[in-house]
Amino acid sequence: MVIDKLVEKIKEKKNPCIVGIDPEWNKIPDCYKKADSPEPEVIFRWAKDIIDCAADIVAAIKPQIAFFEVYGAEGMKVFQKIVAYAHEKGLVVIEDSKRNDIGNTAKAYANAHLSKEGVINADFMTVSPFLGTDSIQPFLDVAEKNEKGVFVLVKTSNPSSVEISEAKNENGEKISDWLAGYISSVGQNYLGKSGYSAVGAVVGATFPEEAKRLRKIMHNHYFLVPGFGAQGGSAKDIISCFNDDGLGAVVSSSRGILYKYLEIENYDNSKNMYLDIVRKQMLEMQQEVYGELKKNCRRMAY
Repeated sequence: MVIDKLVEKIKEKKNPCIVGIDPEWNKIPDCYKKADSPEPEVIFRWAKDIIDCAADIVAAIKPQIAFFEVYGAEGMKVFQKIVAYAHEKGLVVIEDSKRNDIGNTAKAYANAHLSKEGVINADFMTVSPFLGTDSIQPFLDVAEKNEKGVFVLVKTSNPSSVEISEAKNENGEKISDWLAGYISSVGQNYLGKSGYSAVGAVVGATFPEEAKRLRKIMHNHYFLVPGFGAQGGSAKDIISCFNDDGLGAVVSSSRGILYKYLEIENYDNSKNMYLDIVRKQMLEMQQEVYGELKKNCRRMAY
């Protein structure tokens, strides 16, 4: 199962951190922007370099599809090529698209993004649960058939997420807790040999106390943890997202890795220096998070 592949790569690289691929045009270094090159072509060259930098450090990448959709059909072609290239490099691909709908529409989304014969063929994708459980099932069905996985939005990293996640239903239960209970229940049908489920949850790094509560409910489920670094989440904040074996979460950073160069006064506008900065940020994140896990997890599995 794909969850087992993810777990094994995390153990192999001693790294639960992943890198987001978020191509914000005004932040991509000028050294990539040749005057005669269309923007999607530039983004593909840039993303390939990021993947090459990351391949021996991280287990997975997390491309955000919105930054590609803005370029229409050409942007989506680039997205497809990036997914394929990451697979060539042995990386797991977690597609951040937050899709959902009902019935056959949800199934169409799932087939396009998760099916091995689909146009995207990602390993995981993020799914919104707010159309109800029957809207999630088509994604689970396609994921199971194709040995893929999903991450369901439970507690996102943005401040206003509390408006929904911390609201209470008619039984007085917080929405995030109810979703966690649902994921824990259905996810038992998708357990891998690692003991973890291919059905995971998005839980932001910026809410450590809530993450601790949710971890108790979803013990066998991987958390996709956004919000590290640029959004304010620290290594100490994300410890509550993990189990005592140091597994159970992947921590994502995009801006803090991709665009750190903008804070470097002596950046010389060269591609070599830019990629050195990117790689340094990946390694520093790995060391910071792994070091915190080693201090706090009594049964570290790697």
